[in-house]
Amino acid sequence: MSQAVRDLPHGTTIVAATCDHGVVLAGDRRATMGNLIAKRDLEKVFRSDEFSAYAYAGTGSLGNEFARLFAVELEHYEKIEGRSMSLDGKANRLARMVRENLGAAMQGLVVVPLFVGYDEDSGQGRIFSYDVVGGPEEEHRYYSIGSGSPFAMSALKKLYADGMPADDAVLACVQALYDAADDDSATGGPDLARHIFPVVATVTDDGYRRLSEAEAEDVAGQVVRERMARPDGPHAPLR
Repeated sequence: MSQAVRDLPHGTTIVAATCDHGVVLAGDRRATMGNLIAKRDLEKVFRSDEFSAYAYAGTGSLGNEFARLFAVELEHYEKIEGRSMSLDGKANRLARMVRENLGAAMQGLVVVPLFVGYDEDSGQGRIFSYDVVGGPEEEHRYYSIGSGSPFAMSALKKLYADGMPADDAVLACVQALYDAADDDSATGGPDLARHIFPVVATVTDDGYRRLSEAEAEDVAGQVVRERMARPDGPHAPLR
């Protein structure tokens, strides 16, 4: 990999968790260039259409371009066909975009998406993961990508419960991002001084909704206050 590629901003970490009649998608805001912080407020979570959302880990400029192109393609399909694409169809279309980037990925310009949506047919939230050659693979309950994902997954394993309300899933995802930032230098935690907090979105039967800055600050602030008293996070019930 060339030094120029290494010096491009890269983003992590993304988490997703299904909830009652929907799914939550959240991402930290840090981008790094090697051991340097390149950007503190990078956007990694995007609306794809009314009932789906996309996030990414990897090369920042390409990840943002994927988000724009994917949203345009879904809008174009809906205008031409007069109906929205099925959730499986959306996931497969995104997989084709990932495969088309394989040449760049082999040179180090890697983008790994995480795609979520509300399936209007089943009435449930669903999560799809990808690798550099496409996919998709459906994940169940919760999932995470990026350099902080092992720590985020460990947190979600303890905090997640099937059928949890959307608000509880939001809190669990922010807790997981905090744990990722605690152990992974490429993942940014809540920045209280600069008022920079995770981007959090829900996709339910009411459609896509991104939490406002004030709402994200409230959730992140709750997590930070709790960690002041218990740095390792909440205790998971044993039964």
